[in-house]
Amino acid sequence: MAQNNSVMHWSSLLQRGTEVLRVAGQVVPKQKGHGAQTLSRVQISTMALKDNFMVAGGFRGELIFKYVDKPGVVFCTNVADNKNSVTNAVDVYESPSGATRATAANNDCTVKFLDAERCSLLSRFNFPWSVNNTSVSPDGKLLAVLGDSSDCVIADAQSGEEIATLKGHLDYSFSSAWHPGGNVLATGNQDKTCRLWDTRNLSAPFAVLGGRIGAVRGLRFSSDGRFLAAAEAADFVHVYDARAGYGAAQEIGLFGEIAGVAFSPDAGALFVGVADRAYGSLLEFGRRGRHAYLDSYL
Repeated sequence: MAQNNSVMHWSSLLQRGTEVLRVAGQVVPKQKGHGAQTLSRVQISTMALKDNFMVAGGFRGELIFKYVDKPGVVFCTNVADNKNSVTNAVDVYESPSGATRATAANNDCTVKFLDAERCSLLSRFNFPWSVNNTSVSPDGKLLAVLGDSSDCVIADAQSGEEIATLKGHLDYSFSSAWHPGGNVLATGNQDKTCRLWDTRNLSAPFAVLGGRIGAVRGLRFSSDGRFLAAAEAADFVHVYDARAGYGAAQEIGLFGEIAGVAFSPDAGALFVGVADRAYGSLLEFGRRGRHAYLDSYL
């Protein structure tokens, strides 16, 4: 999680935090070439993690690659066309060939694809509006692109060719998440709704999940696909049961702006980051289970 000028790792087992990246001073990349740059005083705007590989973006178009289990920064640069172009979202995914890829979405209306191992730019796709969020399907083939438009675009992750335009939202979109099964995409919008789309029929959403007071800014599916967490900009997180057709939900009320939500890898816990100046914190919610046991005799 991002905290002040650092990225911290919080261990819920040990109940303590460890700094894994500090960006208050100079950030010097280990790898040179491919446009690598020394950065200074980065304010982190977004981050993503897959296994031990982390990608972080900054408010002035910065991009940082780091392995959290190794010292130093592997690669860092500025990917924006101008220094005022925020890196709104980053993503890490596995391509169909098995290679690790990273994406960066910026206010300069572009999405960049980078090779995580070579730290090189692979492709760049342009859109007619600022891109606020991207996410890649579990098979690495489809790219969801959302931004300052009521429409959401589904594109080929390799070529950037538009496959479908999702229509239904009423305002700008800020978040998306793919179900682990790959057939369902969730999109979050300023219109206070999360809409669910079936990739086999993208003509209309098959469900519209309403929020309480504001935009749906964060979306996460649990690794087992059972739950969808939808975080509003402040005060409310909704947890929907996918097995119940998203009709059953638990509403978690809290105080302050919500920085993000994430499930643990085993789907046993939900973490919520609160960005309020007075009540800033990381909240952990445990999953309650119902167990039935059958006695057996040998």
